[in-house]
Amino acid sequence: MRFWDKSLQIFNYLCDNTTQSVRRIAQQTGLSKSSVHRLTQAMERRNSHPESWLWETAEGRQWLTRLVVATLYTFGLKRGVGLDTIHEFFVRLHLTTQVGGSPSALRSVMQKLEAALLETVATWEQEGGATGEGREIIGAVDETFLERMVLVFLDLPTGYVVLEAAADDRSYATWYALVEQRLETLGAQVRYRVSDRAKALIQLAEQGLECLSMPDFLHLVHDIVKSDALAIGRRLKQAHQEWHKAEEGRQKHHAVAPQGAADREATHQVAAKQAEVTRWEAIQREYRQRLETLSLTLHPFGVHDSAPQTSAQVEAQLHAQVEASEALASTHQLPDRQASMTKGKKPLPALAALVDFWWAGVGQDVEQAARSAPWRIWARESLLPWLYWEQQVARTRCAQKKAKMQRVLEWGRAEFATHALTRCLPPQALEDWQAWATRQVHAFQRASSAVEGRNGCLAQLHHNQRGLPALRYKVWTVLHNFDCHAAEGTIPASRFFRRPFPDLFETVLSHIEALPQPRRRKHQVALSH
Repeated sequence: MRFWDKSLQIFNYLCDNTTQSVRRIAQQTGLSKSSVHRLTQAMERRNSHPESWLWETAEGRQWLTRLVVATLYTFGLKRGVGLDTIHEFFVRLHLTTQVGGSPSALRSVMQKLEAALLETVATWEQEGGATGEGREIIGAVDETFLERMVLVFLDLPTGYVVLEAAADDRSYATWYALVEQRLETLGAQVRYRVSDRAKALIQLAEQGLECLSMPDFLHLVHDIVKSDALAIGRRLKQAHQEWHKAEEGRQKHHAVAPQGAADREATHQVAAKQAEVTRWEAIQREYRQRLETLSLTLHPFGVHDSAPQTSAQVEAQLHAQVEASEALASTHQLPDRQASMTKGKKPLPALAALVDFWWAGVGQDVEQAARSAPWRIWARESLLPWLYWEQQVARTRCAQKKAKMQRVLEWGRAEFATHALTRCLPPQALEDWQAWATRQVHAFQRASSAVEGRNGCLAQLHHNQRGLPALRYKVWTVLHNFDCHAAEGTIPASRFFRRPFPDLFETVLSHIEALPQPRRRKHQVALSH
């Protein structure tokens, strides 16, 4: 019988018989007199606070276990709070007389939690990969540098982290060995992969995974912005400074001799400097407009009429916007950044190729469903545009781009609702079509922003820690995949495997059978305030 079970047995007996002797309690509970004496003394030591009686009950003990495990799980594992701080928290709650609350005792519970997390999720992944559904991954790959270099591979549509592994190098051989093992475990294959233009990553896609290697649109925009945006910003800031300086001079001359020659000359200088500010503000607006148009171009549908686009059309528009930005910089004599512009132009054909690649996947799905021409046209020109722009509006934070997408979304929604084929579909068939179209829409991924965000999250978690246990990186991956809830309540794992999973915390809580006992000290050490 465990320590707390014996204590609970004595506590329950004392609740009904408050004045019984040690001998009588031993006879009624079946324990030895020495055990009863020792346990009652321990209960007296624990009952040093008004609320202590609660922890002697079965319900209170169960809730205390939940409190300790939830604190370690939420703040220790998910937020990187140190065990010294958590120990201080438990001291202030008067819990160190009930459970072992020292950093070393809490570390032992933390290690049990980590082991339970990894064991549970390994089983769930095997079950999910054994279904044989042949799920496709649209991957984003990158590396981040923490205590060691960590290779990150993330599925963009679902946000599921396929791989986070420490490595000594980022060569093709290292990437392929790690990725191949994970894909086999998950029972998945890669449809295409988004990344920067590192040679090892291109080789990983084209040779190892035998899929399309898609350039990262985020890096393209960054290269263009890096070439001219800072220069325009500096010119505008300098123009503002000169305008304010001229205004201060005008005020001084006006105070000395209003309407004098010096005052009139200063007023003329203020007007000239203000005109220069206005000119650079217009240049900056035009430059930002070019970048906005560039972003709105790389879509399978036109942002003005929602008509399906081809790779050739998209590539021509991308080149036009990049060249217009280059001409703007040349016209206004900005510093020459030819190397950055050349680097920005290089991936344009590969970026545009994603459009035809996506449409080929859509067409293949529709053909396999043996749909007639009217249904294919309806899906291509009514269903997909509506759901695509609905997703883009939800994801876009820029007010100007959101407004343009909102207009084409409203038009697409009205077109879909009034279409004759839409009206003739029964509710279940319409729901199935929308589910198919949603999967297709999520398959158009042009940037690796999600993996960059994951890198930032790992950096913050690593910064919060003071020395990382060997399993902590794997635990972070598990917590992201199985306990990172989106606004609608889903987790990356349920989206990736297309099935629900039990609550991760409740599952690992059941693995913690008993908490460590409080330490017995000859002299109690009070927390200094």
